Amino acid sequence: MLSLFIRVALVILSWSTLFFLPKKSFFKFIPVSLFSTSILLVESLLGLSYKWWKVKGGAKAFVKCALAFVFGPFIVGNLWIFHLTYGKFWLYTCLNLFMDFLLAYPLNKLFQALQIYKLKKFKSIHLFLTAFPYSLLNYGFQLILDKNQKDQ
Repeated sequence: MLSLFIRVALVILSWSTLFFLPKKSFFKFIPVSLFSTSILLVESLLGLSYKWWKVKGGAKAFVKCALAFVFGPFIVGNLWIFHLTYGKFWLYTCLNLFMDFLLAYPLNKLFQALQIYKLKKFKSIHLFLTAFPYSLLNYGFQLILDKNQKDQ
């Protein structure tokens, strides 16, 4: 029951911050956010297949947990990070390093202590080492989108 409350709260709190995000930024950065969300969903499916982590309640609970994280703080955080840092690559990189570290270590430890999930074959360092390259891929994807818009 606690994990359900936490998952719902993560989604609601994340999306409620978008009232403060300018509409122009939302529409500019939603494609890259959906791109990175799709990559993370594939990683989540691989995690289920390869037993990288475990969620109490089996596959159905795993899917609910993954969707709450991916379509809650992940996609919204991606929108905010791009809004705040796009065009300043070093700031973008530093902020992503910080956020990825925060996720991989203190937040991961907290979520495991709250029994939201349990890492099995995946460790905190793996979370960090997979999350950071995604951020670089996302930035490149956004540059391509911008270039294509300028060419039109």
